[in-house]
Amino acid sequence: MPISRLTLKTLSIALVLVAVAGAMLLLARPQPIESAVLGTGWECTQIAFVLTTCAPRIEQATPAVETSRKDAIRATRG
Repeated sequence: MPISRLTLKTLSIALVLVAVAGAMLLLARPQPIESAVLGTGWECTQIAFVLTTCAPRIEQATPAVETSRKDAIRATRG
């Protein structure tokens, strides 16, 4: 069963479109950048070499010691 010329053309166009979309996704993903103007308290990302956004850097909270449910119930019953 021979593949028609139209089908090969359609497949090649689809392959090119997928390649272009993949390249656009790679270029458009956010990348962290350093901002000497704002200092170390800020975190900046640049998307697609055009849009730059900055937000205050959030300190990671130290998690409290967790107790299991069984220990918590036992402590309240006395």
